[in-house]
Amino acid sequence: MPSVRAERPGASALLGWLTDPEAPRLCLVTEAPGLLDWLAAHGPRAAGRRRAARALVPLAGQSALGTAWAVAGRLGAVATSPADLVRVLATTETGRTSRTVLLLPGLDAAAEPVRIAELLRDLATLGRVRVVVEARPGSPEHAVLATAPAAVVDGEQGTEPGPAAVEPGLPDLSDPLAVCAADPVAVTTGYVRDAADQHGGLRPAWLRAGQALCTARTPADRALALLAALGDGADPRLRPALEEAAATAPWRLRWSRVAGDVAPPWPGPVAALAVQGGTLLAADLGGAVRLLGAADARPHGQLDHPVTGRVTALAPAPDGTVLLLDERGRLHTVRGREPRPPYLQRLTEAVAATLTRHPGTALAAISGSVVVGDRLGSVHAFGLTGLHQAALHSGRVTAVGAVESETPFVCSGGADGTVRRWTPGREPDPAPLAERPSPVVSLHAAETPYGPFVAVAWADGTAELHQTETGERRSFRPGPPLRAVAVTPDGALVLGLDEALVRLDRRTG
Repeated sequence: MPSVRAERPGASALLGWLTDPEAPRLCLVTEAPGLLDWLAAHGPRAAGRRRAARALVPLAGQSALGTAWAVAGRLGAVATSPADLVRVLATTETGRTSRTVLLLPGLDAAAEPVRIAELLRDLATLGRVRVVVEARPGSPEHAVLATAPAAVVDGEQGTEPGPAAVEPGLPDLSDPLAVCAADPVAVTTGYVRDAADQHGGLRPAWLRAGQALCTARTPADRALALLAALGDGADPRLRPALEEAAATAPWRLRWSRVAGDVAPPWPGPVAALAVQGGTLLAADLGGAVRLLGAADARPHGQLDHPVTGRVTALAPAPDGTVLLLDERGRLHTVRGREPRPPYLQRLTEAVAATLTRHPGTALAAISGSVVVGDRLGSVHAFGLTGLHQAALHSGRVTAVGAVESETPFVCSGGADGTVRRWTPGREPDPAPLAERPSPVVSLHAAETPYGPFVAVAWADGTAELHQTETGERRSFRPGPPLRAVAVTPDGALVLGLDEALVRLDRRTG
C-alpha cells in the first residue's frame, strides 16, 4: 500500500496539521489540486478512537449565502445568512462543531470568493471548528484569509492550475418547475445576484427556505418547501404549479402564513405552540398568545393571561384551563369557562408553589396530571395519586408532551438530542423514540383518530412526526430555524418559525 506522503502532494503536512491540537484553526492549501477531495474520501478509520469527521463543501459556483447554508448543514446548525452562521456557532453548541473539519476546495471558482473568504476567516477565528480551504496565492480571497492565523500547506510546485471561476448555467428563475429541478447552487447564486427582480415571489421564498432547498432530495421536496415559504403576494400562478410539482411529496401543505401576509395575516414570530380542540395557541416573543383556527389559521383573538414577559411553554388541560410556563420557569394559570374541580385547582397550586423554588424548563398537562421537565434532565409527573419522577436525559429537558390514551404516557426531549417515552409509575422505555445529534427545541404529543402522534423539532432544522403505534415517521425541513411544533386533533403537523407558521397534512394512499 503506498504511503500517505506518496498519495497526494502536501498530504503529510495536512495530516500533521489535523493532529496538532495547538495548530491554528485555519489551514490554507495551495498548489495541491485534488488534495481536499482525497482527504475527504480517505476519512479517519482508526477503530475505538474519537476522530474528527471531515465534511467536504465544494465552493465552485457558490455564493456566500449558499456556502453558509452548506456549512451550517454539515455542522448540524441552521443559519439564515453568513453573519447568522457566525453568530449561531459563537453562541450555541450544535453537537458537531468541535468534531468536524471543514474541507473547502475551489474557492477560486466560487461566485463570490472574497465574501466566502471573509466568512471562512470569521469561522476559523471563533476557534470552534477547523477550516481547510484551497486558495490561490496572490488572489484577493487569499489575502483576506491570510489576515487570520493560519497554517499553510504547499503542494509540489509546477502542478496543474486550479479550476477557473465557474459561471453556473442558470435556469429560468421565474419558472417554478425549472427552479425545483435545477442545481440548487446555481439557483441560489442566481437569486443572490438578481436582487432587483423578485421573480413573482419565488426569490424571497427561495431565500427564506434555501438551506432546506439545497439539501432536498427531489424536485417534489423542493416544491413543497418553496410552497410553504411562498407569501400571499406572490404571482397567483405559482401556487398551483408548485402544488402539482409537490404531488409526490409525503406531505400536503394545508396552509402557511409568512411574514408580510395580509389575508389572513401572519400572526408573528412563534416562541411556543399548543392545541386546544380546533384552536391553535401561538405565543410570540413578547408574551402575547394568539388564538388561531387550526384548519385555516384565521385569527380568533388573544389569550388573556397573567404572564409578564416571554411564554416558553403552553399546556391546555382537558377542562379548558391553560397552563403557561414563563421564561423564569414559573407556572401560571388561565381558567377556562367551566368551574375547575377543587382537586385540580389544588394540584395546580401545589405545582406552581414547587416551581417557584425549583424552576421548570418544560411543561405539559393531561387529565389529573401536570408534567414538568428540569434543567438536570429529569421529568416530574405531578398527579392526584402522587409524584412520579424519572431521570431521562443528559442535561436540560427542553420539551415535554403528554398523551391521554388508554395508557397515558409522557414524551420528553432534551439538550442531548433524544426523545424518550415514559409511563409514570413504570420504568422508561430503554431505547429513545427518536434521536439526532442536535438538541430538541420543541415537542408535542396528542391522541388522534389514527392513534398517538408525537411531533419533534430539533435545532438542526428538522421536524419529525411519529405515529407511536405503527412506528411510521415523516420528516420535513422548512429551511429557517424551528421554534415550535404541534399536532392537531386530526394528526397534522404545525410548525412555528420566526417568519412563518405552517400546517402540513400527511398524504395517505
